Amino acid sequence: MSTGVPGHPGEPWSRGVRRREDGVVEVAGVDVHRLAAEHGTPAYVLDEDDFRTRARAYRTAFETAFRAVGSDVDVYYAGKALLTVAVARWAREEGLRVDTASGGELAVALRAGVPGPLIGLHGNNKSDAEIVRALDEGVGRIIVDSLVEVARVARLAGERGVVAPVMVRVTTGVHAGGHEYISTAHEDQKFGLSIAAPRGADGEPAGDSPAMTALLAVVARPELHLLGIHSHIGSQILDPSGFEVAARAVLDLRARLAARTGVLVDEVDVGGGYGIAYLPGDVALDPERVAKDVARAVEAAAAELGTPLPRFSIEPGRAIVGPAGLTLYTVGTVKPVALDDGRVRTYVSVDGGMSDNIRPALYEAQYHAEVVGRASDAEPVLARVVGKHCESGDIVVHEVLLPGDVRAGDLLAVPATGAYGRSMASNYNLLTRPPVVAVRDGASRVLVRRETVDDLLALDEG
Repeated sequence: MSTGVPGHPGEPWSRGVRRREDGVVEVAGVDVHRLAAEHGTPAYVLDEDDFRTRARAYRTAFETAFRAVGSDVDVYYAGKALLTVAVARWAREEGLRVDTASGGELAVALRAGVPGPLIGLHGNNKSDAEIVRALDEGVGRIIVDSLVEVARVARLAGERGVVAPVMVRVTTGVHAGGHEYISTAHEDQKFGLSIAAPRGADGEPAGDSPAMTALLAVVARPELHLLGIHSHIGSQILDPSGFEVAARAVLDLRARLAARTGVLVDEVDVGGGYGIAYLPGDVALDPERVAKDVARAVEAAAAELGTPLPRFSIEPGRAIVGPAGLTLYTVGTVKPVALDDGRVRTYVSVDGGMSDNIRPALYEAQYHAEVVGRASDAEPVLARVVGKHCESGDIVVHEVLLPGDVRAGDLLAVPATGAYGRSMASNYNLLTRPPVVAVRDGASRVLVRRETVDDLLALDEG
C-alpha cells in the first residue's frame, strides 16, 4: 500500500481495504480512526465480504473441477483458523460445512446453528466427553487418529446404541508447508497413521501398515461406519503438487482396502493448508488452479487403479479467513537501535504483540505492516514492529520499511492476520485479548468483545 496513493493496495490486504487521498485507510467503508475510536486497539478487524467471497471461490472452484471429472466435493471451513458464532454462520451461508478440532469449536459451530451432520470433528487426543457430544449431536464425521481411538469411539457409540460415522486419518509421507511444525504428513509427528508398511530385517514389507490396520479395525466394528480416508499434508502450501501426490496415495490405499475386504469407501478428504499472501509480492495459491490439478490427478489415478472416483472433501481455513483480517494497533515507543553492521533499525512498539499474534515467535512467520491513519512524505526507514510483552522475541513484524516520521499515537495495521491470530491468542503478561470486529458496507459490529481485567480476575479464585 503505497503511502498517499489512493485505491486498493492488492495482496496481502483484504478486498475491502482502500487508502484515501488523505492517506487514511478504510476497511469496507469504515476508516481506521473510527474503528479505533469505537473499538479500541489492538483489534482484529474482519472484512465480512472478503471472507464470503473467498469461501464462495473455493466452493465454486472445487465443485466445478470435480464435477468435470465425474465426482462431487464438500468444502469444510477449517474452524481452527478462526471460529466465532458469526464466522461459522457465514461459512454455512456460503455453502460450506464446518470442521472442528475440539469440544469448544464444536460448541461454537452448534451454537451458530450448523447442523450436526454438516460438522466434522478432528483431534489426535479427543476426550470421551468430546466424542460423546459429537455422537449425541449427530456429527457427520469423526476423524479417528489412532488405533486406540478406533476402540474408544466404538465403545462410546455402542454404549449409546448408535453407529459412529468415522474417517481414518492417514499420513502419506508427503509433507508441505512453511515450517516443520505445520507440516503434518511426515512420519515423525503426532497426527494420523502411516500408510507405509513396516520393514523387516531384509528391508521388505513385514505386515500391514498402521493405516491399513486401523481401516481393517473400523470395518470389523459394527458400532462404526467407515465413511472414508482422510489426509492432510501441512499448512501454508503454495505448490499444489503435494496435494496431487497425497491424493494418489490415498486412492491406492482405498483400492487395496477394497481388494482385502470388499469395502470401497465412499469419501476421500485431501485436507487443507492452501497458502496465502503475507507480504507484498507474495502470490497466493489459486483455488481454480489447485482444484483443476487435483481433480485431473485423481481422475487419472482412479483410472489406473480401476476404481470409481469417491466423493472428495477439502478443508480450507487460512485461505478463506486469513486475508480477510487485519490487526489494528496504536504505536507507542519508537526507538532507533544501532546495528553491528552500521545500519540503524527503528523499533516500533505497539499496544499488543505475541499475545495477539504468536506466529512470528513460534514459526518465524513473516508479516507486513503499514501506518494507516495518515499520509507521510518522510523517507522510509528500516523498522521492526514489536509488542509490549516482557520477551525479547515479542516481534510482530521482523523487518519492514515504515515512514521515518512514525511516532507515538500512529495507527498501524498488519494484514493477513485473520487466521490464527485470535485462535492462538493468549493472556501472556495478563494482557486482555482484543475484540474481533466485523466490517461491512460502511458499518462495524463486534463479533467477540474485548476481554477486560474483570474477566481475568473472575477466573482467579485466590
